[in-house]
Amino acid sequence: MSNLRTRYVAALLGVYKYAFSPLLHAMPGSAGGCRFQPTCSEYAAIAVAEHGIVAGTWMALRRILRCHPFQRGGFDPVPARDHGHDRSFSPRQLP
Repeated sequence: MSNLRTRYVAALLGVYKYAFSPLLHAMPGSAGGCRFQPTCSEYAAIAVAEHGIVAGTWMALRRILRCHPFQRGGFDPVPARDHGHDRSFSPRQLP
């Protein structure tokens, strides 16, 4: 069931990317174009695929909130998923 929901969210993001995103990029001035690479729709699709619907949507919303005229933008990849590794251990802690 979760896989079906993830595909549904991915399909909605695809509709946004191909139907609405070109309209936003056509706007003149600082309102048009994209500040980040990957674009917000690509970021959302990657985040949902990598982290699941809840965490991926939360990450995408935080990314969208960072998209404003005072933000420089640039390369901002989706953070890698922590696959249950113990974060309490660090190689720097070795004697």
